[in-house]
Amino acid sequence: MVTFGSLRSPEVGDRPTLVVPLGSVEQHGPHLPLATDTAVAAAAAAGLVARHPEMLLAPAVPYGASGEHEGFPGTVSIGTEALWTLLVELGRSAGRWAGRLLVVNGHGGNLDALRSAIPLLRHEGRDAAWFPCGVRGGDAHAGRTETSLMLHVEPAAVRTELAEAGETAPIAELLPRLQAGGVAAVSPNGVLGDPAGASAEEGARMLADLVARLAAAVRTWDVGADGRLAG
Repeated sequence: MVTFGSLRSPEVGDRPTLVVPLGSVEQHGPHLPLATDTAVAAAAAAGLVARHPEMLLAPAVPYGASGEHEGFPGTVSIGTEALWTLLVELGRSAGRWAGRLLVVNGHGGNLDALRSAIPLLRHEGRDAAWFPCGVRGGDAHAGRTETSLMLHVEPAAVRTELAEAGETAPIAELLPRLQAGGVAAVSPNGVLGDPAGASAEEGARMLADLVARLAAAVRTWDVGADGRLAG
């Protein structure tokens, strides 16, 4: 796969679709790396571009809005306002030559910025959209879902011997405490779920399903009022 950054300007082509992975730098428990969300978003975006080589895979945006994780060392959050500005200016600039902009989002904390920035870009006449790296039936954070994905995507970065369960109650029950005190208020180890049973094989299946849903959403390109691709 040809990387976007290695291209020369004349090689960009005529109004291509630019695919931008968006992640975060935040704690993912004692066993997963800070760049987990970015790695998963980049893998999903790469899977899409592998199916559609006419698209361009941009370098990942590694920083997002991760204030809920700032109770843990290593988390670096730029906040919703700064992320909104980044997305709007990125879209405006790329929109001068790209026919479409697709942001593949790997972190839930980025949603407020996406739901505002992408509709603005569309209102301004740019064909932009975003899609979440969600896994159907998955747990919330640093549990079996993300551990399996990372065992497939970047196995050397996973410290399985340090994996341990965190808070496993449904997010709906935890939400008031999460909003008041962040993840540290509900889970001392930063895990919302249980990584037990995670495997690279399960991660491969999850990623394949995610890429298939992303590719189907791109084919229909049905963009909602919040800028999200249906699918």
